Amino acid sequence: MKAQVQAGTELSPFAGWLTLIRPRIAVMVALMALLGGMLAKHLSLEATWLTALEAALYITLVTGAASVFNQVVERDTDGRMERTKHRPLVTGAIGVAPALVYGLVMGVAGTAGLALRFNLLAALLSLATLLVYVVIYTPLKRVSTFNTVVGAIPGAAPPLLGYAAVAGDVGPWAWSLFAILFTWQFPHFMAIAWMYRDDYVAGGMRMIPSVPDSDGDAGRQALIYGLAMIPVSLLPLTRGVAGPIYGLGALVLGFVYLWPAVRFAMQETRPRARALMLVSLVYLPLLFALILLDPVVRATTAS
Repeated sequence: MKAQVQAGTELSPFAGWLTLIRPRIAVMVALMALLGGMLAKHLSLEATWLTALEAALYITLVTGAASVFNQVVERDTDGRMERTKHRPLVTGAIGVAPALVYGLVMGVAGTAGLALRFNLLAALLSLATLLVYVVIYTPLKRVSTFNTVVGAIPGAAPPLLGYAAVAGDVGPWAWSLFAILFTWQFPHFMAIAWMYRDDYVAGGMRMIPSVPDSDGDAGRQALIYGLAMIPVSLLPLTRGVAGPIYGLGALVLGFVYLWPAVRFAMQETRPRARALMLVSLVYLPLLFALILLDPVVRATTAS
């Protein structure tokens, strides 16, 4: 049997293995880790853009391992959800044992690469991120809606890990990017969780929009974190690592992100949830582009 994405649509064996690492998330992780590494490279005499890219590769491998282990644990749950019922571990296209070996190889390669080529701090932080995701967040999804907060921690880690790998410590940029990504995830995920709330109920997942008497809760959470996103996104400015161009742009983007969150909080509908999700996907790359284009940041990273 081969992995399927839609009924009657088959994937090649290679595509099945690629599906296990969730390619779109893996690309996002790689870019975020690369950003963290680029912002730290001026702190190391030997560091170059290729150094940051290498660190991002190892971090992406560890994240890919976490994704594989997550799907191994949740294969029964995935089989009850429309969005995930065609994943290769559900269909039997890929067996549990080969998947575990696949994840283990990636996890070991990524962690060892960080330890041997960079530093023990980055390796340990990456390993901790994997454990939080697989050992705590994954089972917590069936128990408590608090899983969203826990899951946001490994979700926000890639730029901090990239920074730690290149710099050997975690400085203002590392914590600022972690805080930005941590906060950004809540409006984004509330929109997704609301749109697929029936799926989460079928899978037995305790997401805020899928628990009884939760009408309005997802919208309120999106609004709270949308409001918080504005001061949090200004952290690089207040900490002196970015300049006024970044600050002004981040402020404008913050209000752009807030508006669909306000509308979703006023009325939870699928079009409004989808609009919030789409704006969230545009907001993040634009904010990161602002960071790279800001003259203060460029002057620092060029040194």
